[in-house]
Amino acid sequence: MSKKTDAFYFENLMSVAKICENAADYLVKCLTNYDPASIKENLIKMHEYEHSADIKKHEMLESLSKAFITPLEREDLAELSYNLDEVADNIEEVLQRFYMDEPKAATKESVILAEKISACCKALENMFAELHNFKKPEKLQTAIVIINDLEEECDKIYLEAYRQIKKEKDDVLEVIAWRKIYDYLEKCADACEHVADIVDMIVMKNT
Repeated sequence: MSKKTDAFYFENLMSVAKICENAADYLVKCLTNYDPASIKENLIKMHEYEHSADIKKHEMLESLSKAFITPLEREDLAELSYNLDEVADNIEEVLQRFYMDEPKAATKESVILAEKISACCKALENMFAELHNFKKPEKLQTAIVIINDLEEECDKIYLEAYRQIKKEKDDVLEVIAWRKIYDYLEKCADACEHVADIVDMIVMKNT
């Protein structure tokens, strides 16, 4: 396989990781400057990121369906592509929850979680920048550890936010709405960690 063809797979995944980072940064912006009147417009912009990730996933799967030889096992590349696209999907779903539940203001915990997710996506981008060096995985392992640590931090914030919301809100429906939003934010962190775990397994299989 030519180096140019090899590079396509790594560049495709890197592009999706960058899309995820941009989507996460946009989520931070939306929640930091949260305005219920603008949420529908925000959602349209967010969908552009998600759709871009979908296109890259389809490009990857189309290439895999035609390839005889790939730099990593075909199934591993497909799994990475599917799960990285899931990160973008989950980030969009957070904003969809805000659109459906219409909270009057964003909580400080939701902003902090969004910032952590943005950091996770930046670490994903750093990880995929090194994926082509999977036989020399030191930098890959560093990025994996960072993502795992960030996911643990999100777990702690999520648990405290879950407890705190019932103390801050009197309306039961509002409490339920915020718990759903926190659930979706937590799913984003879990999705990032899942991608990192797949890369970790790929490294173990190939070194």
